[in-house]
Amino acid sequence: MTQEPAQTPLPPIEDHGSDGSLDKGWRGELAATFQLSWPLVLANLLQMGIYMVDVIFIARLGEEPLAASGLVAGLFGLIVWSLSSLSGAVAPLIAEAIGAKGPSLRPVRRATRMALWLAAISGVIGMGLALLLGPAMRVTGQAPSIIALALEYNSLVIFSLIPMLLASVLRNYVSALGWPVFATAITALGIPVNALANYAFIFGNLGAPEMGLAGAAVATIITALITLAAYVVVILLFPRLARYHIFYRFWRPDWKRFWLIVRIGTPIALTVAAEAGVFSAAAFLMGRIGAAELAGHIVALNIAALAFQVPFGVGQAATIRVGYAYGARDRHGIKLAGWVALAIGTGFMAFTAAAMVLVPEYLLRIYVDIDDPKNAGLIGFALQYLVLAAAFQLVDGLQAVAAGALRGLQDTRVPMWIAIFSYWVPGFGLAIVLGFGAGLDGIGVWIGLAAGLAFAAVLLTWRWMLRENLGLIPRPTTAR
Repeated sequence: MTQEPAQTPLPPIEDHGSDGSLDKGWRGELAATFQLSWPLVLANLLQMGIYMVDVIFIARLGEEPLAASGLVAGLFGLIVWSLSSLSGAVAPLIAEAIGAKGPSLRPVRRATRMALWLAAISGVIGMGLALLLGPAMRVTGQAPSIIALALEYNSLVIFSLIPMLLASVLRNYVSALGWPVFATAITALGIPVNALANYAFIFGNLGAPEMGLAGAAVATIITALITLAAYVVVILLFPRLARYHIFYRFWRPDWKRFWLIVRIGTPIALTVAAEAGVFSAAAFLMGRIGAAELAGHIVALNIAALAFQVPFGVGQAATIRVGYAYGARDRHGIKLAGWVALAIGTGFMAFTAAAMVLVPEYLLRIYVDIDDPKNAGLIGFALQYLVLAAAFQLVDGLQAVAAGALRGLQDTRVPMWIAIFSYWVPGFGLAIVLGFGAGLDGIGVWIGLAAGLAFAAVLLTWRWMLRENLGLIPRPTTAR
């Protein structure tokens, strides 16, 4: 019978600052976290760039197609983020195996294999959930013309879900092994691919059929497939990634690891769903107020989401760095990795908050022509919402990095309940009360969003501070 590749101890990857060695002081940890996080941050920004390309091309079709795509993105994005977070629980497991300095080839290989299985299975379920968009739009009272456009777009874009989820697992794999630069390069490749496909299929250029909004969905499918193929090629050809043989005997299950990923990943997925869901629900609230308000909300939220990719990437790095220390049973390393990541994430968000207040017009120009009279209503609402987006930048960054640090400790269940409570009780509750009960419309909705993020930031940071008292970290292997 064919044997699995030998279980060999993992060679150190010190050249990438990801060997689990954390006893190096604040300066050393700052350098190591930055070295790991900047490619992840850049990959996140580039991923947003891919979506920006969609918004930029769709915006040329008018307010209604933009509003329709925003409603689709609200539900579809929620599904993508949630399910990628479910299978993304493989990252702390890989980091723990590396940090433990044990024979980690087989655990890494099997965990990654099971994460890919989970991505494919959950992707099929996710496609079914995405079809609930139609009833959701009708129940929330969206305009019939927007519903028709959104359903056409949604019926195609759902076919990009499974390749997106598989690519997300492979991104976690290369990043946890200390090579996030591949994630950056592959995501960068997606931008020109998506732009070219949008140019061809939306407007009928380069011999392609003119499909309007549906063409943007075709572009998304093409981009997802090429991204997945690029990850597979890199992993097969690059020796430090190929040695794990993650595609070897791919059909062979390891149910223990499969259910471990499900156990750790389900609370993460629900946490992400709670946050993404409240923003998606906010889009439906804005749609009830008016098309211009919804379009302005979409543009302002995209700018805020673009800034959020930095602390989100730092949070991903925190999961890996804290995970290395967790595997090594290094309490000091856990503390150092978490607090350094928190400082980096919140420091950057202070900068982006200032930009939203001082130069909002320059940010809006990325998405729309602010000099075009037909965009006057959209621009006016977006400028109002950006002021509020600036107000919650700090707490948004804080909660993202704190959640990432806790995931490195494989602590996901209580943070899930914190997120669900924060985003939906004070968050969405205030959005409804202030937006509709108090007559503040979109401003009230955005105040509610900010309140939810603030609650999550305070509670998650408090849990991180009490990690030892709560028994979240292991006993040290050596005395300190």
